Amino acid sequence: MSRPSSISAEEIAQFGRLAASWWDPSGPMRPLHDMNPLRTNWNHQFFKSRAKPDGAAISLLDIGCGAGIASEAYARLGYQVTGLDASAEAIAAAQSHQEISRPETGKGSLTYHHGAAEDFVAQGLTFDAISALEVIEHVIDAEMFLHLLSDLTRPGGLIAISTLNRTLRSLAIAKFGAEYVMRLLPVGTHQWRKFIKPSELVRAARGAGLKMIDITGILYTGAACRLTSDTRMNYQAMFRKQ
Repeated sequence: MSRPSSISAEEIAQFGRLAASWWDPSGPMRPLHDMNPLRTNWNHQFFKSRAKPDGAAISLLDIGCGAGIASEAYARLGYQVTGLDASAEAIAAAQSHQEISRPETGKGSLTYHHGAAEDFVAQGLTFDAISALEVIEHVIDAEMFLHLLSDLTRPGGLIAISTLNRTLRSLAIAKFGAEYVMRLLPVGTHQWRKFIKPSELVRAARGAGLKMIDITGILYTGAACRLTSDTRMNYQAMFRKQ
């Protein structure tokens, strides 16, 4: 029996409208550009443990990849990357940028697909590692999404999830401050009620057969970012499939 779709058409349309400016480091996606090195390098410290005895590249699914900011970084790190997004406009922007930047180096490779996680589950595809950066707060049902991620991960595989904590601090800064005051993000980018607390994420992940093995906060000031023990705003967690 198939699950209902995890995709929110409204959210996909919102990000599709931003596709043309996705790769502008000073544009509406500037926070993603600023945080990307920190996020992908933190994930890499865990993902590289999935190295294979025969030296084959580690397969990595970048789900909700948008126009490919993280996907290209992973390809440069040597992963066999599949970028998946439900926005046709975002995938077109990702493919156009890939033709210019050619991020594939050494064993690294990068392929983009327009579609949903459910499509890959139906095909029986699985990966060594999954990266879901700023995705879970945009899906219809977070618990269902975690089950999809689990289905797409090989036993012992790793899943990195970055998201925003649902706190008064994030409401004031990540929602109203970033969207209405500092204009770091387009108005309507986030719905605060869909932010997820770490305790909620861990509990839902456990139900999907995933165990959290590490968590870190990310402090973003609009000019720089760094890892922190404070998870009241942005945080990133690593899970292993049991």
